[in-house]
Amino acid sequence: MSQIKFGTDGWRAIIALDYTVENVKRVAEGTALWLKQNNGKQVLIGHDSRFGGQLFAETSAQVFGAHGIKVILAKGFVSTPMVSLGVVKTGSDQGVVITASHNPPSYNGFKLKSALGGPTGPDQIAAVEAMVPDATNLALPSLEAMRAKGLLEYIDLEQLYLDHVAAHFDLNLIKQTGLKIAYDAMYGAGQNAMRQLFPEAVLLHCDDNPGFHGQAPEPIHRNLQELSDLIKNSPDIVLGIANDGDADRIGMYDEDGNFVDSHHILLLLLLYMFKYKQETGKVVITFSVTDKMKKLAAQFGLDVEVTQIGFKYIAEIMAQEDVLVGGEESGGLAVKGHIPERDGIWIGLMILEFMAKTGKSVKQLIEEVYELVGAFHCDRDDLHIEEAQKQAVIQQCQSNPYTSFGNYIVESLETIDGFKFNLGNDRWVMIRPSGTEPVLRVYAQAADAQEVRSILDATRQTIL
Repeated sequence: MSQIKFGTDGWRAIIALDYTVENVKRVAEGTALWLKQNNGKQVLIGHDSRFGGQLFAETSAQVFGAHGIKVILAKGFVSTPMVSLGVVKTGSDQGVVITASHNPPSYNGFKLKSALGGPTGPDQIAAVEAMVPDATNLALPSLEAMRAKGLLEYIDLEQLYLDHVAAHFDLNLIKQTGLKIAYDAMYGAGQNAMRQLFPEAVLLHCDDNPGFHGQAPEPIHRNLQELSDLIKNSPDIVLGIANDGDADRIGMYDEDGNFVDSHHILLLLLLYMFKYKQETGKVVITFSVTDKMKKLAAQFGLDVEVTQIGFKYIAEIMAQEDVLVGGEESGGLAVKGHIPERDGIWIGLMILEFMAKTGKSVKQLIEEVYELVGAFHCDRDDLHIEEAQKQAVIQQCQSNPYTSFGNYIVESLETIDGFKFNLGNDRWVMIRPSGTEPVLRVYAQAADAQEVRSILDATRQTIL
């Protein structure tokens, strides 16, 4: 049997290679053993729209049932935030989501959610990982037998989530303003909820396609050209929203079809929460997020904490402290007043509400941000290279760090998680291996897109 390792956000593997029914049983049993050791008695399980989701969710349910742990099982596919919210609303001890999030369609995964409604902490994940057996020979009860014993019930998590949204947003105001949006589900688990919330929206890829039409459901610009073109050719559409496969991440477009990355969305959220909603709290960002967040937080007199890559580190702080806004570069964002969880639908609603209450467009709101922190651009290259070459680059960063990338001279180096080379004048480049894919990620920030591209190209030529 292969070794099970959890990455930055759960265990992920290629379906039928390492992600098999037998290996899912092993991970579920490790989770069940850990849960029993910690007096857990109830787990809530859901799956996204990915291939095999129902099979793997039901298999996991049977493993928990074999250990006498009650299972609440979601009906149909659901988003990860729906499971996290459901854990809190049902008083469950643990949540399990069968999802590989934004990974390519050949992958599936297994995420763990805490009783607080966010990612299970790194220490707890390590404990579960240590308890995953090399093999499992459990006699699994049928779902019917579990129901008869009171060990299984079903729940409509989507409706529970929609009721929660209605209680926290001024949906009538958003609808009365007539803001027309376009939504790209990327064939993911957010499609049904967004269809109910915005029946007048222009919808893309909102049908059940477990293979995502061959495209990794990651809401970044290169994967969303169709959404961008639609908005450019539709003058009445004022906002484009896209979610990943399990709808915990967001991608966004302004009224001109220009991509609005997570760095800018985080700044918009901070502006809205502090200046307009007059709420306070700590700002928590991962290492790859723009330093402009530090600058804006300083102007507002708010504390900032920078974490390692992975939303679980943000969630840990949200569970213990008063956090106003938290987020990561990859589209996972969270705000005060919701669960300590990234939620792509919730964040889209926040921006829509911001627009409705101010009467401003996304472009106008971004200009308001730029007046405070200055204009900037960020981008990222994902380098699919051989493992040996990737390790050679990382070794170079560790032992003899690069002093320049082309004409860009390194002024200082930060190593919280990966290697961020500061290039002066609010410019930087960061090198870090992915925690969930065989990829070397290279991030950059500069004043405009042209210079960012120049930095990324110079970095590629230097390290490869």
